[in-house]
Amino acid sequence: MDYLIRFAQVHESFRKPELQALADLFRIEVKFLEYSQYSPHCIIRLPNEQAARTLVSRSILSKNVYELWGSGSTYDELHQDITHRTSHLWPTYISSSFKFEIYAYQAKRSLAEQDALIQRFRYLGFEGPIKLRGPEQAFCIFEECEWGVHKPNRIHFGRLIAGSSRGIIDTYTLKKRRYLSTTSMDSELAFITANLTHAAPGKIFYDPFVGTGSFLIACAHFGTFTIGSDIDGRAIRGKSGRNILTNFQQYGLVDKHLDDFVADLTHSPLRRGHRFLDGIICDPPYGVREGLKVLGSRDGGGKEVMYLDGKPVHLQDHYLPPKKPYSFEAMLDDILAFAAGSLVE
Repeated sequence: MDYLIRFAQVHESFRKPELQALADLFRIEVKFLEYSQYSPHCIIRLPNEQAARTLVSRSILSKNVYELWGSGSTYDELHQDITHRTSHLWPTYISSSFKFEIYAYQAKRSLAEQDALIQRFRYLGFEGPIKLRGPEQAFCIFEECEWGVHKPNRIHFGRLIAGSSRGIIDTYTLKKRRYLSTTSMDSELAFITANLTHAAPGKIFYDPFVGTGSFLIACAHFGTFTIGSDIDGRAIRGKSGRNILTNFQQYGLVDKHLDDFVADLTHSPLRRGHRFLDGIICDPPYGVREGLKVLGSRDGGGKEVMYLDGKPVHLQDHYLPPKKPYSFEAMLDDILAFAAGSLVE
């Protein structure tokens, strides 16, 4: 059966990869029949309706999935295609409560125009009550128009199957998060990345540049156990009584938080060659605010131990160890080498 995915028109380069990643995660065979990053609609072929529900259930960049009843470049072509494809389905919904919706991409339809379009579908023979809220079935007309051109060049018609998980973006928005920094990852991108990396219950994911834990929060939402580290001890220790654990507590995900520690990839306490990680998810620091650095002095030499109030400075809570510049190429080499020895096969 063919299905239509209605996308959010954001992060276009990630939309198809996210769906493919979720299909791989859930072992669903999917075939992309029509896809363009310039269109909010995608047509795919799936084994059945349950597969469509499962695929979209975790998607962030999708809005809804519809059972595709027909497509065409004109309304005459659309109605012919609907009759050819789905006339055998019409009796199934003859007594169901229903509603019609119209989504016009890059165009607007007046209420009078919408009503006229909907009346052209009377041949479907639905006899159930019309319910604008909570109907048993929702049908949708999708129009795609060129910018500034009122006449659609592509039209689809479908029956709503299920919605996606896009609503969790607001639940986890950074605007409401208790512990943040200037480089905390946006919740939408964090969840997209968690989907791309197959975060799932029972897995263990590690973020070596954890910061305030945005990636790990997203993975934990999907049931993944998480570990994080950061070269900056201030990010791990937090401030004003708030730290990474505070964020896990905020969302009721403490049971998915294994630990955080201060380290970088070149000085990691994690045992090399012990394959226990299912995934490594991270956003390496870069740019002006957060440049790439590793522990160590610029000249490569050691430093004399210094004392404050009779205690070694490097053992005190607010100690900031010396750091030296670290190239992006060296970071890639180190993280790939670490992954090669730490990820499960």
